[in-house]
Amino acid sequence: MVTALEQMSRLDLFLDGSNGSRIDTEKYQSKVARYERLGIRLFSVANCLLSFGGLAERFGRSEQSIVMREANFCDVLGFCEEIDAFDPLKSQGVWSQHSSVTSAPQIRFCARHPVADANNQIVACLYLIDYAEREFDDESRLLLADLAMMVERELIMGLLRQQQNEMLKQIRQLKRDALLDPVLGMWNRAAITRSLSIELERCQKAEKPASLLLISVDQYREIREKYGVTVADAFLLKVVSRMRSCIRPFDALGRFEADAFLVVLPGASNLVSAAVAERIRLSIVVRPESLDEISIAISVCIGIASSSLFPQVSAESLINHAEKASAKARANEQNKIIQATPESGASPS
Repeated sequence: MVTALEQMSRLDLFLDGSNGSRIDTEKYQSKVARYERLGIRLFSVANCLLSFGGLAERFGRSEQSIVMREANFCDVLGFCEEIDAFDPLKSQGVWSQHSSVTSAPQIRFCARHPVADANNQIVACLYLIDYAEREFDDESRLLLADLAMMVERELIMGLLRQQQNEMLKQIRQLKRDALLDPVLGMWNRAAITRSLSIELERCQKAEKPASLLLISVDQYREIREKYGVTVADAFLLKVVSRMRSCIRPFDALGRFEADAFLVVLPGASNLVSAAVAERIRLSIVVRPESLDEISIAISVCIGIASSSLFPQVSAESLINHAEKASAKARANEQNKIIQATPESGASPS
């Protein structure tokens, strides 16, 4: 036998494997009532009750109500290990003294059948209640066993749904993890490139421009060689925080290389993207970062590529234009912004 707490947890399986913190009472009552109606019609008894434990708590009615008396009696009977029937109840030892048997209306017949879960643990019980003495033959026993099996199948299906939901949740998490940079918690190269492809296609259909910034942090390699990767990545986190403060919530930011980041700006022309790049540059260079009690001035090189200057461009080509512009900015000097143009390939912004 399992504990009452474990029995109650099976209700989640009975509710499509929702595994929620709060039981959907209406849904639970509806499913239970389905099997109870079947039991009443199959056996022509006064009532059929399906209990997962604490049956009286399910009704919450006056103690004088018939169904409440029946529920209390079933709780006293408890779960069974195998099918049994009490007929007549007045001759069944300890049960013969129960108020539901001795007081009118007197319960004169009761049959019960255990309900097991996928691990063959008894988690519920089906009860048949009647106020007339009756025979419970072998055919009736088989029918009650069939009804109990239907409830067990419901539990198994609930378990399968629960496992499926958990697997889908894990798959979604794995997919998300596969798209994130594990250190900075932002989109990785594959994700930001995919984001660019989606936004570029969307903007082209809407006949709007889309722009791309490739931002290289000049001091990263030097810090990594001097202090190590952990310190260098902590430094990048602070720089990334400044970048995020300069872009819109629907703009995408991702790590393209160890020291380089892509910013996707849907709907932004080359002029707007140049203004955003300047805002990012100023936010980074305006204040040095403290590292190991040493103040380090930060500078960036930014390459810009926009579909307003390269119509019908692909995502790969736009990245290529931004890379060339960024490389030219680095070759000239630190703290530089270069915009790619069709004529010269790149020009100062």
